[in-house]
Amino acid sequence: MTKFIRRLQKIGSSILVSLPKEWVIANNLDKGSQVELETGQDSVSISANKEMRPTKEVVISYPLPKDENIVADITGAYLLGYDIIQITSKLIIPGENREQIRNSMRRLVGMEIIEEDASNINMQFLLDATTLNPEKILKRISSIALGMYDDIANGLISLDKSNLQTLAKRDVEVNRQYFLLVRLIRSTLVDKRLANIFNLENIDILDYRMAANLLENAGDTIVELANYIYNSTLPQEHLKKIFDLVKNFNILAEKSIDSFIKSDRHLAIEAISLHKKYQANLLTLRSTIENKKQIPTEILDLLYMFERIAKSWADVADLVKPVYNK
Repeated sequence: MTKFIRRLQKIGSSILVSLPKEWVIANNLDKGSQVELETGQDSVSISANKEMRPTKEVVISYPLPKDENIVADITGAYLLGYDIIQITSKLIIPGENREQIRNSMRRLVGMEIIEEDASNINMQFLLDATTLNPEKILKRISSIALGMYDDIANGLISLDKSNLQTLAKRDVEVNRQYFLLVRLIRSTLVDKRLANIFNLENIDILDYRMAANLLENAGDTIVELANYIYNSTLPQEHLKKIFDLVKNFNILAEKSIDSFIKSDRHLAIEAISLHKKYQANLLTLRSTIENKKQIPTEILDLLYMFERIAKSWADVADLVKPVYNK
């Protein structure tokens, strides 16, 4: 990237600045040409023919080299922001492998197969990134995971635990939204237009990446915990004790997400304080159990997993920048 210094000039009531001749020529501009201006808090960027942004395409040759994985390749291309992914083969792509490719597509929001024959599969991302919203996607990830959390908490005291077996399928949607958000924020890092639309600085984009990762991990832990509770042989009285401590988790989680999205440090402190109380209650129960040898250690495992989940949301709140006195 080449930098130029220009002085502002005043002509009539307008403030003007000249464009570098080299840049004008390189972009085939002339008198009357239109350029796009994007303003930030302390910056202005000028783009030529922004609407003509080239489509990013990648070609994956099939079959893949040894130890490569078609699902990983497709997912990687999606996360890197490729608009078109072409899978080409000199031979017929076997039905089993074709189904594997289709299954990988179901994990990627906005990516659809647009052309297909015996030896080729072409996919395209059909959503306009400018219509997406990182805040809404992060909230959706949190909402889905929080609904899963409610079900595992209720599963502690419910006689019918069959619902716990459905959580793995719901976690698939958490992963889909997570991939979409990662794709969007990676695109934002290399496209100032998106950064300005979403009003995000680079540090904000990285924080979104971390927040999304924390919630995605929480979803995985919830599925692990659901299986643990489903197969548990603990007496109901022990499970009830844990339920009484973890049932009112929603307030903590919702304050964490709201504080992050609003960049509200005071709200974040409230969420972190709630987490400390949650943590202290689990620690008290753990200490009580450890002093009673007849209590199964399986309870300690449950408490540990609940704490891991709660910490994910608390860590999101901890990403909110402190307020410094000027």
